[in-house]
Amino acid sequence: MISFNVYTALITLALLGPVVGSIALFSILAFEREIDVLKHENVKVRLEKELKQSEYMQLNQQIHPHFLFNTMNLILGLARLKKNEQLIEVLEHLSLFLKFKYREKEQLISFSDELEYTKHYLSIQQIRMGSRLTIFYELAPSSNVAVFIPPYMLQTLTENAFKHSLEKKSGMIELHIRFRTDETTATLEVIDNGIGVIDDDFDIDQTSGHGLKNIKKRLSLLFGHQASIHLEQVPTGGVKVIASWPIKKEF
Repeated sequence: MISFNVYTALITLALLGPVVGSIALFSILAFEREIDVLKHENVKVRLEKELKQSEYMQLNQQIHPHFLFNTMNLILGLARLKKNEQLIEVLEHLSLFLKFKYREKEQLISFSDELEYTKHYLSIQQIRMGSRLTIFYELAPSSNVAVFIPPYMLQTLTENAFKHSLEKKSGMIELHIRFRTDETTATLEVIDNGIGVIDDDFDIDQTSGHGLKNIKKRLSLLFGHQASIHLEQVPTGGVKVIASWPIKKEF
């Protein structure tokens, strides 16, 4: 014969069993839904990252036809004048310039690599402009940090200076390249003495050229609001472009 206590326990178990089972079932379903949501968010984050990567690399591979047209004209002119040594020099720099342009796939590269690449561009401009052009370098990166820069950034800034300012000025022209770092931030300045003019309401996003907008977009994709780029009018004439971004010790 079942005792009263055992009978009571069986009745309680019979009543609570379905409730406990329902709670367990709902908990399992909720857990599975949470896993599905996390999987969906993970896929969404991965797709957004891939989209940003694709957009960034597309921006990286843009090359201004203005420079190529000028270089082709320079090559034709040197060939007609039979200036073979200068012609060979231009072709060597152009070859190395293009080799780097279509080889580099990284989001960030060392500043020394970017500078070497840009110097091929500047060497061609030096041959074009001759003794009219003087280039100054003020490079003072901190010795205890690795400094990386978005590829083609320095070259784009120097090309922008020639296209919109220096090539429009007669007489002697100058280009200053300044690079410095502190413990957390890298700063790059490209200054020319050309005839570039900035209106009071100047906005990079509203400019007709693609170079500065390209750089601003790439900096935003890489660093968000931690990076910036802006222009200043130089009192003696010309334009200064100032870009800054956080130092990445690894990439």
